[in-house]
Amino acid sequence: MNTNFAFSRPLYVMLKPIGSRCNLQCKYCYYLEKENLYRNEKAHVISDDLLEKFIKEYIEAQTMPQVLFTWHGGETLLRPLSFYQRALELQRIYGRGRQIDNCIQTNGTLLTDEWCEFFHRNHFLVGISIDGPQRFHDAFRLTRDGQPTFGQVMRGIDLLNKHRVEWNALAVVNRMNADHPLEFYHFFKQIGCQYLQFTPVVERCHEREDGLTLTPGMQGNGEDLTDFSVTPEQWGRFLCTIFDEWVHHDVGQYFVQLFDATLANWVGQAPGVCSLARECGHAGVMEFNGDLYSCDHFVYPEHRLGNLHEKTITEMMYSPQQNRFARMKRGLLPRQCKECDYLFACNGECPKNRFLNDRYGEYGLNYLCKGYRRFFKMAAPYMDFMKHELEHHRAPANVMSRVFVQGR
Repeated sequence: MNTNFAFSRPLYVMLKPIGSRCNLQCKYCYYLEKENLYRNEKAHVISDDLLEKFIKEYIEAQTMPQVLFTWHGGETLLRPLSFYQRALELQRIYGRGRQIDNCIQTNGTLLTDEWCEFFHRNHFLVGISIDGPQRFHDAFRLTRDGQPTFGQVMRGIDLLNKHRVEWNALAVVNRMNADHPLEFYHFFKQIGCQYLQFTPVVERCHEREDGLTLTPGMQGNGEDLTDFSVTPEQWGRFLCTIFDEWVHHDVGQYFVQLFDATLANWVGQAPGVCSLARECGHAGVMEFNGDLYSCDHFVYPEHRLGNLHEKTITEMMYSPQQNRFARMKRGLLPRQCKECDYLFACNGECPKNRFLNDRYGEYGLNYLCKGYRRFFKMAAPYMDFMKHELEHHRAPANVMSRVFVQGR
């Protein structure tokens, strides 16, 4: 193993304490199907012993004094409050003075005053899954018996605000809401959301049965996508429209993760978003039974790194298998990507979306390439200006006072 390469990377492992179990059944969810991997196991719940082993080893695996725990699902709040109280106790035992932070992702429907008091008291960052205004959200984010959830999520957000819990929104951009970017963006501003992540849904009809690997040869033309997947053209218009609003009015006041990550790449820093990073492999995911996988989007048998009962987190996350996974993102770029002026900003985006042939017939072009190229071209002069401001120790928000004349 190339240890210099391995230990130069940060290490994160997202924990799934309830596996894929969820109280909702969102139409586009990519993780509900993972229950099939463990259909022979009765309780998809992490044991107390395994939780302690994970927390101890995860802290020991860190090379920095700060440690970030990420709790993900399924629906994380299906575990009782006592579970997370025990987790914090174990963090204090094994932390030995390190700064430990926690973030948790939830659909928001199960939030109560008690939960929010706990999150506030223990400084949790809470991620809320919400897809914009009610007509967009309720089109896909439904209960298991097909009932809408928008009202429950908004009640959860009100409780977070009531208890002064720091939260951000994670919104899935699909074929429906992508056509209404300003309505979408203004909604989040209206509900007081200052930190916004949006993720384009790209799901192939056969993914749920066969999985998707990083090996070449899986030809595709985008015609086998689900009817809720966003199109490249939609994605480009969506990003450009919201960016135009943000860069003229909201820089420094509202924070859009993708825009911040793009600026980071523009100035040569780590983007903070794995999809735009040069390499993958630093963010694994552990299931309730201790199985560790290369990435949350690659929870398939061929990307299983091992089990915590048999190997340490350090052994698995710095293994030759995971190092190969990390390098594949760069190594499998097709010729068209290598010639692109914006490769530094995109890095081929997420490998799960790279299933097209490029203009030279090489496999591995990202399905959303046209959309990203349109966005980067439009954003380039603004990014150049903000980069210049940062280099001279001035605020990127100064971009709002400048006038740029350009076409799209």
